[in-house]
Amino acid sequence: MKLSRFTRAGSAAMVGALALTLAACGTDPNTGDDSTAEATEGGMELSGTLSGGGASSQESAMEAWRAGFQSQHPDVTVNYDPTGSGTGREQFIAGAFPFIGSDAALEDDEMTAAEETCGSDVIEYPGYISPVAVAFNLEGIDSVNMTPETIASIFKGDITTWDDEAIAADNPDVELPDTDITVVHRSDPSGTTENFVEYLSTVVPDVWDFEVEDVWPVEGQESAQGTSGVVSTITAGEGTIGYADASAIGELGSVAVGVGDEFVPYSPEAAAEVVAQSPRVEGTADTVWAYDLARDIPGTYPIVLVSYHIACTTYEDAETAELVKGLYSYILSDEGQEQGTAAAGSAPVSEELRSEFLTAVETISAAG
Repeated sequence: MKLSRFTRAGSAAMVGALALTLAACGTDPNTGDDSTAEATEGGMELSGTLSGGGASSQESAMEAWRAGFQSQHPDVTVNYDPTGSGTGREQFIAGAFPFIGSDAALEDDEMTAAEETCGSDVIEYPGYISPVAVAFNLEGIDSVNMTPETIASIFKGDITTWDDEAIAADNPDVELPDTDITVVHRSDPSGTTENFVEYLSTVVPDVWDFEVEDVWPVEGQESAQGTSGVVSTITAGEGTIGYADASAIGELGSVAVGVGDEFVPYSPEAAAEVVAQSPRVEGTADTVWAYDLARDIPGTYPIVLVSYHIACTTYEDAETAELVKGLYSYILSDEGQEQGTAAAGSAPVSEELRSEFLTAVETISAAG
């Protein structure tokens, strides 16, 4: 068997430890016991250092997950470097990160390369699910309704004022100003951008006729680096509108998105239902849960960021295998899901899906 290139030294490369202050006691998702260590690790006490990285969208949730896991295992240090999804996938394939977060599932060529590095199958499942809010700054207005066609036309630059008849028609009780609309988008390659434009391309392809990619396709608009940059730019303006992870928009107004005959405001629960009701990508391994997201299910919030947890089923050394298995088991526990929601506003993964994901996580082992 070809062995994984992940080593303890390699897994710690390029990552700096972040201070952790949260403490908690664990809960096993299946039994409700107060010791995740005993339930997920057969009573084994863990020690060592585990360093991964990837999607910045998961940073707040990962800090809470690491803190809770470390509180159960005081001799464990877990580091997470929010380098971004693309860099995270590159580092995983190169063997530098033994686990990563990614706002996009591995492409076919990436999966092949990752399996070669692991010397085994790859585990991939949605670990972080969050609504992407269409956020705006208009004095005195907290919420407006918009159809997908209206959203696409605004971000394409075809609708340019807030009192446009397309917006007014769906908001008869809102006094809309004649303020110019200023679109704000990510300046950097972004999984949030990719998820947002995928939604537009899927639901209103006749209006949004751009290719789906992680770089914003419309020129001549305001741009900002990262989620925090977009939110700051929207907040600093008047009549501004952009897209960002809902957990980050603070006091900005937000759009209730048209789905069928209703307008649905963002919520973690409405976002989670998109994943729960969407089909898995066909032709993938049993340990891979990549989804073709259904963006038109009534009652769901259709603009959703699905960020994946990715790991090997086999590692070169037992310590790495035990730490990855323990961390991912903790994240999928009741407590782990609660901490992710509290820290980042992410949607808890359904119990049914968590049970499925855990069957794969429990197979993680050392080669030999």
